[in-house]
Formats: sequence, C-alpha cells, structure tokens
Amino acid sequence: MKLTSPLVEAFLKCPMKCYLRSTGEAGSGNAYAEWVREQNEVYRSDAVARVIEALPEGERAITAPAAANLKTATWRLVLDLPLETGTMASWLHAVERVPPQGRGRPAEFIPVRFVFFNKLTKDDRLLVAFDALVLSEVLGRRISLSKITHGDDHATLKVKIPGLLSATRRLISEATALLAGGSPPDLILNRHCGECEFHDGCRQKALEKDDLSLLGGMTEKERKKCHSKGIFTVTQLSHTFRPRRRPKRLCEKPEKYHHALKALAIREKKIHVVGSPELNIEGTPVYLDVEGLPDRDFYYLIGVRIGNGEAAVQHSLWADNVEDEQKVWQKFLVILETVEKPVLIHYGSYETTFLKRMCERYSEPSEGSGAAKVTSSAVNLVSLIFAHIYFPTFSNSLKEVAGWLGFRWSEMNWTGLQTIAWRERWATLRGGTERMQLTRYNAEDCAALELVAKTIFGLYQRKPMSEPESEAAVVDITSLKREHPYGFKRNIFAIPELDAINKAAYWDYQRERVYLRSSHGIRQAIRRACQRRRRLRPNRVIQCPRPPRCPFCGATAVNKREKANKIVLDLKFIRGGVKRWIVRYEFNRYICLDCRKTFLPQDREWTGSKYGPSLLAYSIYKNIELRLPAGKVDQSLNKVFGLQLPANTTEEFKEKAAEIYARTYYTLLEKLKNGSLIHADETRISLRSGIGFVWVFANMEEVAYLYAATREADMVQTFLKDFKGVLVSDFFAAYDGIGCPQQKCLIHLIRDVNDALHRNPYDNDFKKLAQGFAGLVKPMVETVDRFGLKSRFLKKHLSSVDRFYRELSRMVISSEAAIKFKDRLDKNRDKLFTFLSFDGVPWNNNNAEHAIKAFAMLRHVIGGVTTEKGIRDYLVLLSLCETCKYKGLDFLDFLRSGEKDIDAFAGSRCGRRRRSRSKDTGVLATQPG
Repeated sequence: MKLTSPLVEAFLKCPMKCYLRSTGEAGSGNAYAEWVREQNEVYRSDAVARVIEALPEGERAITAPAAANLKTATWRLVLDLPLETGTMASWLHAVERVPPQGRGRPAEFIPVRFVFFNKLTKDDRLLVAFDALVLSEVLGRRISLSKITHGDDHATLKVKIPGLLSATRRLISEATALLAGGSPPDLILNRHCGECEFHDGCRQKALEKDDLSLLGGMTEKERKKCHSKGIFTVTQLSHTFRPRRRPKRLCEKPEKYHHALKALAIREKKIHVVGSPELNIEGTPVYLDVEGLPDRDFYYLIGVRIGNGEAAVQHSLWADNVEDEQKVWQKFLVILETVEKPVLIHYGSYETTFLKRMCERYSEPSEGSGAAKVTSSAVNLVSLIFAHIYFPTFSNSLKEVAGWLGFRWSEMNWTGLQTIAWRERWATLRGGTERMQLTRYNAEDCAALELVAKTIFGLYQRKPMSEPESEAAVVDITSLKREHPYGFKRNIFAIPELDAINKAAYWDYQRERVYLRSSHGIRQAIRRACQRRRRLRPNRVIQCPRPPRCPFCGATAVNKREKANKIVLDLKFIRGGVKRWIVRYEFNRYICLDCRKTFLPQDREWTGSKYGPSLLAYSIYKNIELRLPAGKVDQSLNKVFGLQLPANTTEEFKEKAAEIYARTYYTLLEKLKNGSLIHADETRISLRSGIGFVWVFANMEEVAYLYAATREADMVQTFLKDFKGVLVSDFFAAYDGIGCPQQKCLIHLIRDVNDALHRNPYDNDFKKLAQGFAGLVKPMVETVDRFGLKSRFLKKHLSSVDRFYRELSRMVISSEAAIKFKDRLDKNRDKLFTFLSFDGVPWNNNNAEHAIKAFAMLRHVIGGVTTEKGIRDYLVLLSLCETCKYKGLDFLDFLRSGEKDIDAFAGSRCGRRRRSRSKDTGVLATQPG
C-alpha cells in the first residue's frame, strides 16, 4: 500500500488511526471531525476561487497536467495536482511555478497547502514537507520552499523544507513500516482521541485491556517505564502504590503526582486524599465557565453562576462577534461588583488564560475594586485536585469527575470540541438551535463545577458530604498501613550447635519444658488445654428398621439382641455456609432362630468410617486447592467446627481419597495418551529420603502428574510410546526419542537467546542472527493472535521459514555464541515450527508450565517432609483439581458429588448439587469407601 497524505496526516495524530484508515475500517463517526473536514473543503474551494480570480487565464492550469510535463510547463500555478512515486502518493492543493532567474537555471516549484485554521501546528508543516518530498522525487530535483495559506485573512506562511527533511523522512519510514507490517500498532489513547472517528472503538478496546493509556496524565515515557517493569494494566499499577511518610525537608515543596494512587482509587472506587491543603471560601462563590474559539483567541460566552443550590443565579453573557467581546467582559465585571464578597471559582487553565488576556486587552479593573480583587485571586479547582485528591476516574476532566459524583448533562455526548462547530454554524446561519445549545451546555458546566467545588470543600474541611451514586467512601492515605521490610523468618545456622541453642529459645519449648517446672500458673494452663472436651451432641438420631428376614438363610424368624449405635461426624453445606453435622444411628443386633447366626441391619446408611464424605471433601479441598498444610487443616476443622479430630486426620483423608479416585486418575492418563496434543514438563521434589521428579502432562482440558525417582527418559518414553499426536515440550533431550510430531517451546528458546544477548552485548553476529529469528517468529505470533491456532492461516509462514534457513546456511559467522545458536536452530528445524502445520497446536508450553506452577505452590506446602507414597497421593488429587479448573468446574463440588467421572459431573453437577443439599443427614447416596 502506498503512503498517501491522508495517511500521513492520520499517523501524525495517532498510528492506530493511520492503520485503521489503511484497512478501510469504518469509524463510529465524530461530529467535530466531520465539521473540520467540511470546513477544510469549503476553505479550499474558496481559496482556489480567489487564486483563479487573481491570475490571468494563461498563467494558471486548472486541469492537472501529466507529471512528465512538469519540467516543460509554462503556467505559474496549477491546482489539484495528483502525484505518485513508487511508495508515496499525494494530492497537492496547488503548485506554484517560479520562472528561472537566469539562463540554464531550472524553474522553481513551490507546493501550496490550504488550511482553514488561524493557528498552524507542527503537523501542518510536516504535511506540506511531505508534499514537497513527493514533488521532489517526481521532478528529480530539490524543493526548498513550501507555502501554507491559512486563516480568515488568507495569510501565507513560507515553510523552509531543508529544516524539516530529517523529521519528515523519519515520519515516512515509521508510517511505511506500519503499513507494510500488516499488524496493528499498540493501542494508545491520546489527546487527539476526542476528535477521531475511531474514538469509541479504541476506548472500548482500551477498557477491555485495562490499558495504562486510559490514565490521562501519564506520559509515554512513564508508560514505557511501567512496561519495563512488567506493568501493563491499570489494575497492575494499582498494586504498586506504597504509602510513605513525607520527609520534613519536602513539606514546602509541591506534592508529587502518583499514577499508582490514581489507579488504586479506580480499582477500589474510592476517593483518595493526600495531605491537607487549605481551601477557604469566605464569601459568595461565583462559578465561572468560558466558551471560546481557541484558534482565534476569541471568547464569545461567559457563564457565571452565583451562589449554591436552588437559590443560585445563572448569567450567560453572549458576544455575537469580536467587537462584542469587550462588552461582555464589562458586563461580567459589573456583575462581580454586585456580589457581596465574591470568590471566583473555575476549573482548569482555560479560564486562567481568559482572565489574563481580558485584563491585557481591555485594561484591568480599577485598583481596589471588588472585581480587581476577585480576578487576581481566582481559585482553580484543578490545581487543588492535582496530586491531592484522586477521584476514581481516568482523568481529572470536569466531565469525568462531576459525572462520577452523580451530575448528569442533558446530553452526555456533548464535548468542548463540539461547541466550536456549533458556534461556527451559528455564525454562518445566525439561526437554528446552536446558540440555545451552547448556552445550556455552558450553564450545565457551571452547575457541575458547583458540585465539584462543594465536594472538594467538604473533603478539605473533613465535613460529611452527600455520597455520590457510587456510594464510595473517602480514604486518607495516612490511614493506609505501611509495609515494613522486616518480619519473622527462620534462620539457617552454619554450625549445628548454634541451631540447637536457637531451638531451645522457642516459646513453645520454654513454656512446656522450662517454665512448666517453675510456674504453677503455666502448669494449670497446660493441664486445662489437655483436658477432654465435652461430648458432641448429635444433630439427628436415626432409628434403623428391623430386618424382615435373615440375610443368610432367608428365614423370617428373627429376634433382637443387644442395642448399638454409630456416630458419624460430618459437615453440612447450607445456603451461605457450612456447619457441623453429627448423626447417630441406633440399631440392634439380630439373631436368626433357624441358622443361629447374628447380623446387623443390611439396609443402613453408614460405612465403616466414623467420618462423613462432606468432611473428607472439605478437608481435601483445603489441603489440595487452597494449599493449606494438613496440620493446619486439622486445626482449622477443630477450631471452627469443634470436631476434636486427632492429628494426621487430613493425611488419612488424603490417602483414602487417592484410593477412591485412583480409577479417575488412570482414566485421565489414558485420555491424554489417546489425544491429539500433550504439553509436557518436569520439576524436582524433595522427599524425606532424597529427591524425586514430577512430570506433568496436559492438554487444553486435562492435567495429570506422574512421579518418577529419576529424571531419565525411560518413564516419559514408556508413557508416550503409543502417542500419535503432537508433543509440546522444552528442549530436554528425554523427549527426542519419542516417535511423534513435536513442537519445541519457542518461549524457552527466546529466553535463552535473550540471556545470551545480555552476556554478549557486543557480538554483532549473534545479534544479527537473533534479530533475524525474532523477525521470523513475530509475524507468526501476530497471526495466531488474530486468527487463532488454525493451520490454514499459519501455513503461509512456511515459506518464510524456508527462506530464513536458506539465508542461515549462507551466513558467515565466527562468534561462539552465534555458532551455538545456529547449530541449535539447525538441529531442531523440524520441531520449531510444527504448529504451522497443525490445528490447535500452540507455539509454547504454556499449559504444562501453568500446571507446574500449581504443583510448585503445593510443593511449598509439602515442604519436603513427605514420602514417595505420599507424593503419589498428592499427585492423584492435584491432577483432579487442576483438570476441574481447566474444564471450568468446581473441585469442591466434584468431591462432594460422589461422582468419579469428571466429564459426567460436568454434565450434571448442578442437579447433583441440589440433590446433595436436600439430604438432611449430609450423607450422600454415593459414598466414598
């Protein structure tokens, strides 16, 4: 795609806007942008008409000549000249031809651009410089001068091109690279968004990403600094704020603005206050809001709101033209003189500039008058908010702050830019509803300003304020807890004797072995802690019915024997909580009068265990998914539910649950082996008697962990000997002997390359090779991000892979790091880009690494004090837990359901959950054990 002047203009405002325009993306529309386009067209047509009238007919060319005839042209001015080069195209508004100034000297060509704004920006100069570069390439000669005709007076600005060449070429290079790349740039909101037709779509995407550019005051440098620390979202940034005590030496200096605190306010939806600056409004508040045309420095509407609430009086001072500006200024001063002790309050620097310019243009109010005092001491609320009050809004604009406080405009899509278009239409038509709209918009701004001022005054005075609609509280950051770098930790001693001495100083050791012998009070306390607790009363007593016949011979002559009972400790899940549930089963032993055998009732609900299934499920859930140590789970159950469980009960539950779900675990292993994709990884585990290794195998929905005593390849090769799908793994050599298509994790490779680059910063051969590899992989990742893991979109990159390896074979490299990397690429060529030819195969080992992280958290809880059998039990239950997570299921609900098949539970878990809650005994129909 060729780079055109509209695309260059869009790139100057925002690279994303340039990309969207190049792809033909339809914007949601923007009233101000449409008005600017219309004004430019009208201004251009008017300027062309003026030029045509000023030049004789023989000296102008209205119809654009061919580019080849430019050098032999005789006209003085040509209009609407389209020009193209190999990579660029531009439609020049006009080109002025200056005849040669001597024999043998060529004529000079000057591109001209028409801009309706009175004030020009650097972007306008770069655009006319782009026109000059295109014209220069077409003519094959240097263009040194351009012109811009602009404004109401059709003033002409001469632009010297040589001083802009460097910036223009850099602009062309960046824009061309963007269009050639075919992928969108990073989405960054900026000040131009308010006048862009893609504003709504871009902002919605930024909100979905929680992008840092949503924070209006954050500069590009600050964003890049956050990105370098791995902070990419507003929520992430909010967690970095740390309240600190302000040193005395900085008390007199302005408070620093904290973007992290702004992010924290947004996350918590609360106003955060820093410090206690003074805000004294002793008198009658006068709220000021001014509307004007910035490119003309003309102020046409002064909005003044005097007083508060329903008693407030609104004045709207309107100027039809520039000559009326002084009149409305004088009316404004007269109004101020009529107010008793006026305090002028405004929002932002626009009104500050207005007051300063009016005093310079039309002289300041007489010295000593009320108007002079009030204009010189006007209160800018933005300066009070900045770095002191952090509203939970992305910016401190009046629209956002007042909107969060509950204020509503008549039309929420009205903007300050739109008022410019309204004013110009009114000036052209002198009718319609534009003036009424402007007056109402200005009056509502004054009312919003009143609400913000009252809120800020209440915050500074620490007075109760009416809560906004969000019902959020106010947080003084001095009340936030400061984090300290010091804390309790376990010391590791180099000498065993020092460790023994340190252990003798522990509180429990001294209390139970030392102080016990010397303190009567401590002996009593320990004795009370060891006393047997009271017996637990059952929640329900169930009488088991008499059996109708003997289970051995079928005789009906059955007599009762002695009475017995069975206590089952369990938990009952109720709506909104869990409670202890104890059931006592009362029954008799029976004797058959025919066969003389004794027996218990066969139709009974209890099992051999004295613990119910819900208690087992809950303890396993806390141990495996919540990562609580088994001892802590026992303590928690005893403390919260008063169950008096003995030590190691959770360990026994774990062994029992692993036995119950062994078949489910082996089913997972079989599904993985018979599937089309496996992610594999391994990690180390410390045991009581040495070390072992845990292997993880995962796909998109299932996870299974296997234990092996060593890291040798026998186990993994045996497990995957019949696997026919694609294996995604790191570069561990154990996977090489598996006879299936393989995809090596490119993230592992990229991290190794990055580490080598840091170790060899001046190795140009290696750096060139790494850049080539990165340039190969990046488009693939972008295709995946756009279309997913679909081979019909990814196969197009296979030709790039072949081209890369052809260039790699021709490269002459000498550095050791580059040679090693080249050999690694050659060795794994068939395994680096397998994902291009298969559907659903990722280019990284993310699924396995995520599962490894889950085991690493559990490993921290285990702490190296388990046995080989214990770790196998852990892996069975962790496999079920992570598989439930991958399938979007609740692990606790699965355990409570009594179901052994995870897929079957996925299809009926809601019904099972309702049925389990309806059991008043808390004992499920399908009981483990």
